[in-house]
Amino acid sequence: MFKEKILSKIKDESIKLADIIRGLDKKVIIIFISVALLQTVSWYLTSRRFFRINFFPYFQNDSGVYLYEYLYWFVGDFISFFLITLLIIKFVLKEKLSDYGLQFGDYKIGLLISLIFLFVMLIAIWFFSSTPEFVSKYPHLLSSRNNWEKFSIYESGMFLYMISWEFMWRGFMLFGLKEKFGYYSVLIQMLPFVILHNGKPLPETFGAIAGGIALGILAFRTNSFYYCVLTHMGVMISIDVICTLRYRTNDYGVGFESVFNIINTIF
Repeated sequence: MFKEKILSKIKDESIKLADIIRGLDKKVIIIFISVALLQTVSWYLTSRRFFRINFFPYFQNDSGVYLYEYLYWFVGDFISFFLITLLIIKFVLKEKLSDYGLQFGDYKIGLLISLIFLFVMLIAIWFFSSTPEFVSKYPHLLSSRNNWEKFSIYESGMFLYMISWEFMWRGFMLFGLKEKFGYYSVLIQMLPFVILHNGKPLPETFGAIAGGIALGILAFRTNSFYYCVLTHMGVMISIDVICTLRYRTNDYGVGFESVFNIINTIF
């Protein structure tokens, strides 16, 4: 009798659960599960750590091994975060790519906000980079500071990565959840964005909260993720360029004299 009650209870709960699942928004389910699967692929299969463990021994005598490691990561995430999500939108969700931010949208406000943001950040970066400790961390591929060709290749790979990174959160996830959650999708996409900054310097991780929200609002307002790529990549390349120039000139001043000195030394 007890066994029959247990089985009956399990059956009833299973039917209720099945009814709940059938009533859920399939698009939302697909997006959440896709993000979880693709982020797992990124973490375990397209990461620098995966390259280091599985491929590093084959290139350890090659001076460009660390560049290859970064390019593997950049291209790998471009495939998983960008190309595969495009296929999901087109063939699984069967929706327009433009509905996920792949359009210029309100380009006037998008460009205006991006340029203002970059101008403010450029000033901030100039002052933040006035210490050797800060400069010693950028670019992340430190060897690129001594070779402009390597620097250009690294930044080109970074650009691919920024496209994929921004599209995953400010394109696929934000616009995919927009219909169901409205402006709450800005906060939803911010959460994994911040979590993936864990392990980085504390100010950068706290900054990711404001940054994730700000970029989400920018994408939501303009109906495009392009301007998020522009601002995010603009900040990263500004940091890398300024830090590289300071490293090469050994000038950590913040006045106009340092600006002119760096320009004169380079040219």
